[in-house]
Amino acid sequence: MATGSAIRGSRVGAGPMGEAERGDTAPRVRVSFYCANRHETVPSFASEAAVPEEWDCPRCGFPAGKERDNPPAPPRTEPYKTHLAYVKERRSDEEGEAILEEALSKLRADRAAIAAAVASADS
Repeated sequence: MATGSAIRGSRVGAGPMGEAERGDTAPRVRVSFYCANRHETVPSFASEAAVPEEWDCPRCGFPAGKERDNPPAPPRTEPYKTHLAYVKERRSDEEGEAILEEALSKLRADRAAIAAAVASADS
């Protein structure tokens, strides 16, 4: 004998439902957007909503505009720069040589001091 809830085994929203049970849908307008790769995206907007000038293309991620023949330009991506590339932008070759020579002379002086200390400790 079956006892319990009459809607057992179903969930809210399950089953065939028409607009009569859900209510009327809001009026919609479909707008085409085109990206630089010639992809077309057609999202729908509520007719009262403001339609944006640009939309992100879901296929390539580029910005898409409403004009098929004049889509927005793809964003310019900067290549990855190493630390050395940034240093070279800030310093000239002459400045780099001077800094290198200063660091090497300091390193040589430190090594000479360590060698002298080891030699005096051995004697």
